[in-house]
Amino acid sequence: MKLTYYGHSCFLLETGGSRLLFDPFIRPNPLAKDVDVDAIEADYILLSHGHADHVADAEEIGRRTGAGLIGMFEVLSWFEAKGLKAELKMNLGGKVKLPFGTVKMVPAAHSSSMPDGSYGGVAGGFVIESEGKTLYFAGDTALSYDMKLIGELHDVDVALLPVGDHFTMGVADALVAADWLNCFRIIGMHYDTFPAIDLDDAKAMDQAMHAGKELVLLKIGQTINL
Repeated sequence: MKLTYYGHSCFLLETGGSRLLFDPFIRPNPLAKDVDVDAIEADYILLSHGHADHVADAEEIGRRTGAGLIGMFEVLSWFEAKGLKAELKMNLGGKVKLPFGTVKMVPAAHSSSMPDGSYGGVAGGFVIESEGKTLYFAGDTALSYDMKLIGELHDVDVALLPVGDHFTMGVADALVAADWLNCFRIIGMHYDTFPAIDLDDAKAMDQAMHAGKELVLLKIGQTINL
């Protein structure tokens, strides 16, 4: 199981012979200017909600790769109308079985609308079970007691959590979330892209260390094994 970071909340997870791309927002992100979007391959594109900073490159990459979209019913319906492959429409609490494992859509405390302002349903996150491991991608969210339930229902090995504050939870709340998830390893996301979510990396790492957690802040383009 390998994870590559493309900035903001965009990751590529390679697992079980499949490539899962989360929340593609690359071309409009100046911090990701060195990422070759044309070289990114995906079998599935998972969309946590409809905001432009999570779906900006979904249409381009989806058309080029033929990837199947996974996400909230309203978000996928919007892309389906554009001709993309969007059969895997979901809603909160639903789970689908796919060749690499399972995807369950779980709640996120956040708003959702499409880039044109139309209704995007509600925001969500994903629990991925594959290769005997469990990954939780929280999407954009505030700290929510739903995370405690996720930790009770799943043995989460790694949690991808927003840490930038302002639009989502910050580091302090992410560390509480990790406790509720019973998860030691956090991979940060949704930080530094805009001035409002600039992160003091050293302070964040120190907070995590004192909370007994491992906080990983990947460099854009970096790949790690999970």
